[in-house]
Amino acid sequence: MSMQRTHDRPIAASLAATLALAALIGFLTLTPIQNPGVPGTDKSHHLLGFAALALPLSFSRPRLAPWVVLAAIGYGGAIEIIQPFVGRSGEVLDLMADAVGAVIGGAAGVGLRWLRGRLQ
Repeated sequence: MSMQRTHDRPIAASLAATLALAALIGFLTLTPIQNPGVPGTDKSHHLLGFAALALPLSFSRPRLAPWVVLAAIGYGGAIEIIQPFVGRSGEVLDLMADAVGAVIGGAAGVGLRWLRGRLQ
């Protein structure tokens, strides 16, 4: 077993969180709709989900934030394209909510990292 450098641990944890969130978003958006009983609108769920998706890596590696945001938007686009093949409807407004959420999450990650540096 190799020793992992200390500064690599945050990126590994952020990557793991991002991949887990991506899997959860994929599952929730590509399975048949049940009555979720979750408060909020479909668009707010998209916005919050993609903000959460973009936040961890943007926090651990702020320089990657633009790429993280673009990747999240691309993932949202792929989901919207696939949805009609799994009995769901792809919507441009969902993709727009994904994009807004990804930008918010990316900006929040960078901002929180900056704030952490200022408080240390």
